[in-house]
Amino acid sequence: RAFTVWLKRVFLPGRMPKTSFDEIHDLQEVHSMLSERVKDWTKDWKQQGIEEGKQIGIREGRQEGRLEGEMDLLLRQLEWRFGPVSEIIDARIKKADSQTLQLWGKRILTAQTIEEVFVD
Repeated sequence: RAFTVWLKRVFLPGRMPKTSFDEIHDLQEVHSMLSERVKDWTKDWKQQGIEEGKQIGIREGRQEGRLEGEMDLLLRQLEWRFGPVSEIIDARIKKADSQTLQLWGKRILTAQTIEEVFVD
């Protein structure tokens, strides 16, 4: 009896704080209760994992989209200012991170040549 009380009041609430538990009087009831709920818990945990995965995917997709937008903007600005962009510069832009793209985007405002944009 003491063990079942400990399970209901200490162990189970500590592991699953948002879950309510029926009155438990003996270990057979614990077994029955857990057998019934394990399926529901598994579904809940799976759904939580799916939701977390979606949120991570959305964040990563937005970051990739922003980066692609920065690349496209810089390429257009370079073409407007200096004419067609070489494959080497195009490849360099596509490998750059956001911070580098922003730096190059600032440099384009004062650069007299395309090479000045990419000076290290």
